[in-house]
Amino acid sequence: MVQLSMTAATTTTIAGPNHEVCAGLDFGLAPSPAFIIDLGRLRRNLAHLQAVQEAAGCKILLAQKAFSLWPVYPLIREYLSGTCSSGAWEARLASETFGGEVHVYSPAYTDADLDEILPIADHLSFNTPAQYQRFRERVQGCGRPIECALRINPEVSTGQTPLYDPCVPGSRLGTPAAGLVGEDLEGLAGLHFHTLCEQGSDALEATWEGVEARFGDLLRRVKWVNMGGGHHITREGYDVERLVRLIRGIRAKYGLAVYLEPGEAIALGTGVLVSSVLDTLHNGMDLAILDVSITCHMPDCLEMPYRPDIRGAGQPGELAHSYRLGGGTCLAGDIIGDYSVAEPLRIGQRLVFEDMAHYTMVKTSMFNGVKHPAFCLWDPESGALRTVRAFGYEDFRSRMG
Repeated sequence: MVQLSMTAATTTTIAGPNHEVCAGLDFGLAPSPAFIIDLGRLRRNLAHLQAVQEAAGCKILLAQKAFSLWPVYPLIREYLSGTCSSGAWEARLASETFGGEVHVYSPAYTDADLDEILPIADHLSFNTPAQYQRFRERVQGCGRPIECALRINPEVSTGQTPLYDPCVPGSRLGTPAAGLVGEDLEGLAGLHFHTLCEQGSDALEATWEGVEARFGDLLRRVKWVNMGGGHHITREGYDVERLVRLIRGIRAKYGLAVYLEPGEAIALGTGVLVSSVLDTLHNGMDLAILDVSITCHMPDCLEMPYRPDIRGAGQPGELAHSYRLGGGTCLAGDIIGDYSVAEPLRIGQRLVFEDMAHYTMVKTSMFNGVKHPAFCLWDPESGALRTVRAFGYEDFRSRMG
């Protein structure tokens, strides 16, 4: 981690290097399939983020859209200032299980949404002046101090994946400067923008230059700015000192409080997805069917897209035996990818997918009625493996009626 200089089952697992995540855990003791969070790695990420908060003088929030495993919220609460939510249900989860500051942003609210949000939110960000004007009096009269913000669109694209770029032409996320001309923004306390995806502080700096150029007058009228998520602060090589300089400069120039709301940075490199080989076959190539599905359990790999790493496995042809791995659904395209392993795969053998805590866990589905992975916590200090949530037929049934 970057240092701040500012102030007993019969199944087996593929052999591989001594990976830090869940090091020492016998994956044969875990249920399959299962997402497992390494609490030691989670604590390390959180301590790093806490140090950034202190060095920069900002507040960091947990973005629940990326990681909402609420049984570990008490641990996260020890380090971070609060949460950000994408709507009423996430806000309620934050209020009930996390505490701290509750920030909410949605592209559009309904009156029913506000019924649930107003009793628990501290900051409420609106996507357009029209939404803010529609609900302003209701927020002001709710009997609680809630600070309102407007999400702006800096129109600065720094990412490589259009699916995750809120600044693409025609974006519905945030209001560009031209959309604010002549609008009544009386009572606005903050500005909110979110443009990054798995990026560094250089991309944030470029975005901020666009914010200053287009919204400089508003920056002098508000109390705080929320710089959204997508900051890969806990990734090796992230330029933390650049981030700290930028935030300190904003605070000094404008007198603003600064919020960051990363989700992935909290859970980056903290979890794995454990699976088992159900069958092997040959059809022009060696194939294997697993008890995990890329469609149901790793949809983020399809959206980004990216090829998930498997512990101890290599690229096709790199090791002695190559396989195409797929899930147990009826979907022909439920293909995880082509991998190679040192020894032939065996029925019941565990395969461990790396870095599966963020986004993947919150995007899962029960399509085809496939078995949903359990949620487990691994504590390297005590050696304890605990299942905090197992899913059964009733979970599948209750979704439909």
